[in-house]
Amino acid sequence: MHGSLLTDLGLLLLAAVAGGLAAHALRQPSVLGYLLAGLGVGAATGGVGASELFAQVGVVLLLFGAGVEFSLADLQRARRLALYGTPVGMAAIVLLVTAFGTVAGWELPQAVAVGASVSVMSTAVLFKFLHDRHELHSAHGRILVGVSLAQDLLAVVIVAVIPALRPGEAASPAAARGVLQAAAVLLPLLWLARRWVPALLWRVAQTRSMELFVVTVVALAISTGALASALGLSPALGAFVAGLVVSESEFAHEILARVLPLRDVFVALFFVSVGMLLRPEVVATQLATVVGLAALVVVGNSLVWTAVARAAGYPRRVALLFGLGLGQVGEFSYLIAGSARDLGVVDDRLYQVVLAASLLTIMANAALFRGRPRWLEAWLGHERREEARPPVQQELSAHVVVCGFGRVGREVAEALQAFGVPYAVVDLDPEALREARERAARAVFGDVGSLKALERAGARGARLAVVAVPDVGAAVRCVQALRHLNPGIPILARVHHASARGVLLEAGATEVVQPEVEAALTMVRHSLDHLGVPHEAGRAYLRRARAHWPDAVRSEGIVEGLEAREVVVHSSRLAGRTLREARITERTGAVVAAVAHADGRRVVNPGPGEVLRRGDRLVAMGEPSQLDALERLCASGEETEGRGVFDTRGSA
Repeated sequence: MHGSLLTDLGLLLLAAVAGGLAAHALRQPSVLGYLLAGLGVGAATGGVGASELFAQVGVVLLLFGAGVEFSLADLQRARRLALYGTPVGMAAIVLLVTAFGTVAGWELPQAVAVGASVSVMSTAVLFKFLHDRHELHSAHGRILVGVSLAQDLLAVVIVAVIPALRPGEAASPAAARGVLQAAAVLLPLLWLARRWVPALLWRVAQTRSMELFVVTVVALAISTGALASALGLSPALGAFVAGLVVSESEFAHEILARVLPLRDVFVALFFVSVGMLLRPEVVATQLATVVGLAALVVVGNSLVWTAVARAAGYPRRVALLFGLGLGQVGEFSYLIAGSARDLGVVDDRLYQVVLAASLLTIMANAALFRGRPRWLEAWLGHERREEARPPVQQELSAHVVVCGFGRVGREVAEALQAFGVPYAVVDLDPEALREARERAARAVFGDVGSLKALERAGARGARLAVVAVPDVGAAVRCVQALRHLNPGIPILARVHHASARGVLLEAGATEVVQPEVEAALTMVRHSLDHLGVPHEAGRAYLRRARAHWPDAVRSEGIVEGLEAREVVVHSSRLAGRTLREARITERTGAVVAAVAHADGRRVVNPGPGEVLRRGDRLVAMGEPSQLDALERLCASGEETEGRGVFDTRGSA
């Protein structure tokens, strides 16, 4: 018994390694390699006895990990599309497949079960493709992540109501009974778990034994799945609930770091086991149905989800990429279809059709979404002619267009605001745009590569553009569109990978900054200072080092000569004014880094709306002459001839 189990485990792991290596060599997703490896093992051995056990462990850990990774913040960022659009899109796909199944001669419960199984995309495949293309934080990547979480939740619900499709069941009462049964079991379990699981994890964490911590987490996942199974529910459903409980604890990140490698091993075994279930002789007799279902998933899913995204107000390119990303099915499809097969809703023939069709959809998605051929990229990036029409009169001129209002974009905006430079923001995140409006900036909802959005931001009359989006593809489209609208505008862009620098420069960027390079050179400078290397020798080395980094900022040493000083506000002319109204930086050149209020409050990096009071202490940075000017201003409220280099007196 034990020898057989060990032999089966070794065989499955070797098959997973071989399939993964083959998939990597062919630039295909590892999931596809695991499935094909399982197909090969199944054909050669006739099946591995323990594969079902390992597959069950893989499913439990997969759903447990999904629960731990579940993020309300990600759902919130795409809440309209995730919470409202996801049920609509999945229902539309079920209807499409039901119509297809009716034409193919399936019974109605079978068609509905197959439709439900192919309405959920593969999270593993999607995240792999987004990671490979560095698009997890792109506009379409953000909404894909949100919808994937919503689909995971609905997949758990579908598993709970699949029994309603069994022959002889009345669908509506059975579905309601399934949901009520799941709620009756899981809600008390959830309540109890939330009371004692965090305390248990805290107690285990106090032992400082990572070995015991990992054992505890895995025991939670598998025992909860086993308990749910004993109570008549899907073990995957119980594991997902356990993951949700753990996700609320302060140990969630550590749990993921420790459990993910183990989960990945068993998930690989799950996919190998699924591949072993695929029987080529059955698929051969249903080849037309397999190809038809795969085509329906790739084309139908893409069209349905594109329409849903467009209805939610997303631009054409973002909606199309979103639809393409969902044009595949995977692990949850196997889970739902397997549950339907075990309950007698679908027969083995239809189960084989779902498995084979999923393989085709993953291969097609790898070619279209991850591979993104040039013809498709050109079509996706195509802007309509009418978007290039002459714009209406712009309200802004001589301003800065900030494309992307994430962390980098916000920092740029802070600096612009400090010096009174007007700016406009282009982004697809409604929360970011709301913050931009609160800062009195023009906020434009749209893709940074859209001519229309950039025109509304006044790109034709801008004097500078800052492209702060992390997605290289979006940055290139943005630079090209800016150059089309305003050929002479200076464009600053950021890039994470040196290989993309040339692409951005070719697209028309004036200067490209690579944050990693700047961080490395800053660390070198501080290291030399701490080691006592003479100041001039260190700066000379940095100047030579920058010659090897063409993407580094040219003006090294911009902070040379700056110092920090604490200045007390005595002037009645500043008291009661905000920093924006006081215009301290514009009048003196010094930058306020912190405000220590007389009542004891301390505000670091104060916003422009921070109100000054008499007795407040300002921690400011600048050159000595600028700080002297700030002291005179705070003492009397009058600027003197000693004002800094950013003096704006005399300007309109």
